[in-house]
Amino acid sequence: MNQSYTPTNEAEFPLWLQEDMRSNHAGETGAIFIYRGILSVTRNQQIRTFAREHLKTEEKHLDLISERLSEDHRSLFLPLWKVAGFMTGAIPSMFGSNAVYATIDEVETFVGEHYREQIDRLKEKVVFPDLRSILEECREDEISHRDEARDAKSKKSSLFLRAWCWLVRVGSKLAVKLARWG
Repeated sequence: MNQSYTPTNEAEFPLWLQEDMRSNHAGETGAIFIYRGILSVTRNQQIRTFAREHLKTEEKHLDLISERLSEDHRSLFLPLWKVAGFMTGAIPSMFGSNAVYATIDEVETFVGEHYREQIDRLKEKVVFPDLRSILEECREDEISHRDEARDAKSKKSSLFLRAWCWLVRVGSKLAVKLARWG
């Protein structure tokens, strides 16, 4: 097999990579709805600008993933990811900019780790370098989003906000497991 060839669809991917791509598609769908949730609630112009810019990036990521994953291999739970994403953006928006930034920091930290695991596996197996390059590009964008949110948020957070961020992280882990499954 030519190591520099990236399949155009998941039929040529091994099962573990099909599952990864399904979870990536679900995650990028959820991310789009996080920013839509933020935009539906906040009137803070700084947060609105932040969300609009990041929404464009997440839409680009979804397009890149969608090009490599046919509709019949996408998560069965896409409606759930849309609602969960929307709520993950809308809820902290009701509590102000610090809650939004803390939420995005938590989400993007998780996503950066999630992409890193996949990139490492592709490197280790020495397969699909073009796909690995796409995932690296997506990861860099997510880390940039994380850093922007981290720099903007307060260094202090309430017990409620820490609990919310824990819930976001646990929910993200569960979502990946469920999306990989179906």
